[in-house]
Amino acid sequence: MPWPRRLSLVIASLTALVTAGDCALLFLAPALAAGDVLIVAGAVVVGALSTGLGLFVSARRPANPVGFLLTLIGLIPPLIMFSDAYDHVSLQRSRLLPGAEVVHQLSAGLWTLWYVPVMLLVLVFPDGRLPEGRFPRLVLYGVLVDPLVFDVFAALAPDPYGPPFEDFGHPLPTLPASLMWISFVALGLLMVLLIASVQVMRRRYRTAEPVQRAQVKWFALGAVALPGTLLFCWTDYLLFGEVGILIWLGLVALYLGVPSLTALAILRHDLYDVDRAASAVVTWVVVTAGLLAVYSAAAASGGLALGRGSAVLASAVTALVAVVLVPVKNRVRRRVDRRFYPARQAALTAVRELERSVHEGRARPEELEEALRDALRAPGLRVGYLLPGGVEFRDTDGVRVTAGLEVRAAGRVIGVIDGPCPREVVTACASLVETVRLRAELAGALGEVEASRSRLLRAGYRERRRLERDLHDGAQSRLVTLGMALRLAQRHLDDGTVDVDGLLDQAVAELGTAVAELRELAHGLRPSSLDDGLGPALEALAARAPVRLDWRLDGRVLPDDIATTAYLVASEAVTNAVKHAKAATIGVVVREDGDGAVRVTVLDDGRGGANPRTGSGLSGLTDRVAALGGRLHITSGTGAGTTVEAVLPCVS
Repeated sequence: MPWPRRLSLVIASLTALVTAGDCALLFLAPALAAGDVLIVAGAVVVGALSTGLGLFVSARRPANPVGFLLTLIGLIPPLIMFSDAYDHVSLQRSRLLPGAEVVHQLSAGLWTLWYVPVMLLVLVFPDGRLPEGRFPRLVLYGVLVDPLVFDVFAALAPDPYGPPFEDFGHPLPTLPASLMWISFVALGLLMVLLIASVQVMRRRYRTAEPVQRAQVKWFALGAVALPGTLLFCWTDYLLFGEVGILIWLGLVALYLGVPSLTALAILRHDLYDVDRAASAVVTWVVVTAGLLAVYSAAAASGGLALGRGSAVLASAVTALVAVVLVPVKNRVRRRVDRRFYPARQAALTAVRELERSVHEGRARPEELEEALRDALRAPGLRVGYLLPGGVEFRDTDGVRVTAGLEVRAAGRVIGVIDGPCPREVVTACASLVETVRLRAELAGALGEVEASRSRLLRAGYRERRRLERDLHDGAQSRLVTLGMALRLAQRHLDDGTVDVDGLLDQAVAELGTAVAELRELAHGLRPSSLDDGLGPALEALAARAPVRLDWRLDGRVLPDDIATTAYLVASEAVTNAVKHAKAATIGVVVREDGDGAVRVTVLDDGRGGANPRTGSGLSGLTDRVAALGGRLHITSGTGAGTTVEAVLPCVS
């Protein structure tokens, strides 16, 4: 088991013990305020969330220390709450808990632990390794040493404690007051280290691959609460002289946002458009800061006239803030997008402009790929389209596109964009991608119709030449011979030099042969078995081959062209199954669809692999069916048999 995974389990166990200690202290308290219980419960929940996410990440990425650092983050809230609860429970009892003064003295600077694990995570995220170079190593050493120095000097400070701990002593040795300046330097250095950690992460982002860039963006959304929490803390002390609601809001945001977004970045960084989420966060931060300024200014100026705590003042300021919020947010969002995400904004603008140009007839939707390449500055970007009935994505040149972000319309995947394209832009491209698909389908259908017309025309020419040759070489030649024989008999009928009876017998035989040949030619144009209808013709076909006929058109009379085409489809498919597929069993099903179409289905258990290539009998059937406005579908997997299904409209 890798060491990060082992340490994660150890820290998780320690967190469980500290949490149990927090719960035990609650039971030892003589009187509990609802606020105290809520704070301890919140710390336990936040710690459990981070610990659980840390264990999950370490299970999925056991060699990555990120999971271990998440479990370490989960230890901090219950640990600090344990020290605070130990102090307050000791005050409520008649006798102090064992070591209460020592715990209070040691916890004087313990608050810095809120930030140390997060700063370590900033340095090593997302692969768990420190970037190369001297500067990241110095920052790491500073993050490990500086909070420890501050905690030592804060714990050993000689200053008396403020209320309600003024009766607590200093059981541990104290340092001279002249050295306390070191703690202030360490505190200032903590802010410097925070800025330096951000610089390390910024350097990593600049040199990272696209996947790591997306992960860093997700993490940064949560880590932005780190400096915000410090600012909230100092603001609380400056304005109120104590820890207030601002610091708790900041800590909750820090310890909920960092673990959640870290786990998301490591495991599912592509779940959502990170740029869109970042834009929303920046927008709300700017709007919130501006509204707080408006609220503070209005409250301060209104307080001079109406007095502090006035209900009229509170209502008026709240209404003012609401009025300001409505028009400001969207404007701020657009400005943030233009400032921080110019490529995405440029791509969205390019897509909208292309849609407008296509609507006005000044451009083609197939120019989408070129427009995205120019807007996103990604010359290798490709757009693949899934044609209706297809299984592969292909660009406008027909080249296969194997992967990319899915473009969806009405819940269906209609294309992919292979390249650095924000998800919001991918969504905006859906209508253009669908238009290109439909245009490609229409162009393919028109091309197939044109090809089918050409094949039918060529087939007609070939059939006429065959009929001309067969008539010339067969029936025509026999009829000419018959005419010559009859003329000879006429000339020698009186002189008795010619056997007239034999000559007439020969003429009758030749006439019979000519009639048979003409009948055979006519059968090639329209099978004579159809004289009694499609059903009897198919029964005769089934009698000549191992065919199971399922006839479901009892009492129906089909138009001659429909019956002829249906018979030819069945005959060709059965012939192929017997001759080429070596099928043992063949089934023919003829039925009427609900929309008034005749459906002819031929199934066999042969070796499959049928290919309706140009010039084959199946290709000719496709043209025949299409000429009637129908559809021919062939399924023929190797070794899985063949299914030929024709749908012919206009049953009567």
